[in-house]
Amino acid sequence: MKCTINRRAQFSASHRYWLPELDEAENKRLFGACSRFPGHGHNYVMYASLEGDLDKYGMVENLSVVKQVIKREVTSQLNYSYLNDTWAEFQTTLPTTENISRIIWQRLAPHLPLVNVRLFEHPELWTDYQGNNMQATLTVKTHFSAAHRLAIPSLSFEENQEIYGKCARPNGHGHNYHLEVTVAGEIDARTGMLVDLGALQNAIDEYVVEPFDHTFLNKDIPYFAEVVPTAENIAVRIADLLRSPIKEIGAELDKIKLIESPNNSCEINCRNAHATVETANQAAVMAS
Repeated sequence: MKCTINRRAQFSASHRYWLPELDEAENKRLFGACSRFPGHGHNYVMYASLEGDLDKYGMVENLSVVKQVIKREVTSQLNYSYLNDTWAEFQTTLPTTENISRIIWQRLAPHLPLVNVRLFEHPELWTDYQGNNMQATLTVKTHFSAAHRLAIPSLSFEENQEIYGKCARPNGHGHNYHLEVTVAGEIDARTGMLVDLGALQNAIDEYVVEPFDHTFLNKDIPYFAEVVPTAENIAVRIADLLRSPIKEIGAELDKIKLIESPNNSCEINCRNAHATVETANQAAVMAS
């Protein structure tokens, strides 16, 4: 029986996005504030996911050994470092979050049965790398606040209440929605970027956050006048709105996750149009 385990580790490091072959104006255009001298820092958190059959001791890998490997190959070298000068690979390709996760994979793969490296630059930005050459995913997390009512206009209040319960009450209710947008693409061999992060954030703000924030979805968003704004339908609509703008900036929309509350969330796998609804009891939690 195959099983996946996850090991968490962390390190603090600084870096700078700067290409010496470009002038200052072009570096600022490409990297914005990240080009400032002498750089900036993050408290990085990584999860190494390992997969394999259970051994006679009931383990995929001995976690004490996993911990030692990660410390030896990654965290002891990167912690409190200036990444641009720490590993030779970052002389060729800048130490973006995407590229750091790729190089961590290369350092760990000879020693561990890796299936994924997830690296958080901060809680609202992370990447996943699965050993596919220069391909990776990048996730941006944001939020908006909105109200909605779950009701089919052609049905009576009693019929809607039978379907949607309290959510069918006439005056609606609100949520602080948390939105995770995951894009896929190839890491640029020089800049280390999968996508222009500023352009990605602008697209999410323009097409989703600004139009949806502080609205009554049923009344303020024409699409939801006829479509019941369940978490699933909202996530599908967000995917439809973002697919083309993200393609225009050179990436592919991979996944939308909409968290309606701590107990409920919905995911849209945009590359095969598969939706998954989670409740608190169903949600998978990474092992610590």
